[in-house]
Amino acid sequence: MRQITEVIEVNGWTQMEAGAKCGVTQPRMNDLLRGRIARFSLDALVNIAAALERTVRVERQHPK
Repeated sequence: MRQITEVIEVNGWTQMEAGAKCGVTQPRMNDLLRGRIARFSLDALVNIAAALERTVRVERQHPK
């Protein structure tokens, strides 16, 4: 989520522009940029990252 936000900020996109590039609405983009992670499934975040041509890696944390 942080990397998606960073891409949007670096490119200077509005929420509307970012939403169009990511295939989501402006209100959904607003939720993402405000850190409302509970409103997004892992699949939704992966799809948004893929739309921004980002590689996604999921790692399992090992208990300490």
